[in-house]
Amino acid sequence: MSASSIPSFTGDASPYGGGDPYADYRTPGPSGFPFAHLADLADRRLGAGVVAAGDEFFAERENLLKPEPAEFDPEHFGHKGKIMDGWETRRRRGVSAEQPHPADDDHDWALVRLGAPGVVRGIVVDTAHFRGNYPQAVSIEGTSVAGSPSPAELLGDDVKWTTLVPRTAVGGHAANGFAVDVEQRFTHLRVNQHPDGGIARLRVHGEVVPDPAWLGALGTFDLVALENGGQVEDASDRFYSPATNTIQPGRSRKMDDGWETRRRRDKGNDWIRYQMVGQAEIRAVEIDTAYLKGNSAGWAALSVRDGAEGEWREVLPRTRMQPDTNHRFVLDAPAVGTHVRIDIYPDGGISRLRLFGSLTEQGAARLTARHQELGG
Repeated sequence: MSASSIPSFTGDASPYGGGDPYADYRTPGPSGFPFAHLADLADRRLGAGVVAAGDEFFAERENLLKPEPAEFDPEHFGHKGKIMDGWETRRRRGVSAEQPHPADDDHDWALVRLGAPGVVRGIVVDTAHFRGNYPQAVSIEGTSVAGSPSPAELLGDDVKWTTLVPRTAVGGHAANGFAVDVEQRFTHLRVNQHPDGGIARLRVHGEVVPDPAWLGALGTFDLVALENGGQVEDASDRFYSPATNTIQPGRSRKMDDGWETRRRRDKGNDWIRYQMVGQAEIRAVEIDTAYLKGNSAGWAALSVRDGAEGEWREVLPRTRMQPDTNHRFVLDAPAVGTHVRIDIYPDGGISRLRLFGSLTEQGAARLTARHQELGG
């Protein structure tokens, strides 16, 4: 799907008339956005945060990164007015009775620290439930700043911002999606709404680009973890939950925080294929089935290949899985490769996969070269 085919929405949504508040929500349809399968770099589980905002009078900036869809309670009012599940600013005004309207350049802003720096491929500005109080337009910029800069440092004159989404009209009560074509590594975003209004959620889809110096200092680390640059390439089934959950930070805290497939009624099996951060030596494996009790995988096997066209080699034979258990395996010999596939039999799920090892000399060199190419 090309960027031009992404549906765009403008204008007010109808006032809420009762019943399901999402009944008239405007979305791109069953196929979703073409970049939605990529990791959300602004996921709080990765350490993302909204570090500052110019105004948040009606609703807090932190709501932007909540993982769940925005909720709407028509009876929920506070001392400042209707309480919305999003980031909402006050109404902007002009400078005088003769000039009561805001100037064309007036806007509100929020600074977002990405949980994992990376290349942004698509952004969703969700205005769910903001029907007549959404921004007229939005624009989004990105920058790359090392360390943990303060809001004042990010807003300094020496910080260069790159436009990811130019000023574009958006619609109320809609998922407004934007494809991004900027081949650069970013650590922070500046979200602007023109001139004011409310945004329910922000999603920033892309590819994690880790700091090779940090991984080199660690030596041994999780080679497939999302925060370290691992990614899911494909999966046989995503019926109940996304396969990307298996490489999120930390242990699963509930059943839908892992990967669970529908029940098979044939003689096949389910699988996930991953790309590791780079060519590496795997020395130890963890397969966790936490919170999957009556629906965990029955057995699991692990295979590795070197390069996109390499031959698959089984490094962990089909092994019995126990429900709600973290299984640990030390490999007899290091397994060198770039891609990994876990096969589960016959169906069910796992909550996490961890592959511990280190980059090869070739893998470290390629990671460093890409980091430099992207401005890291």
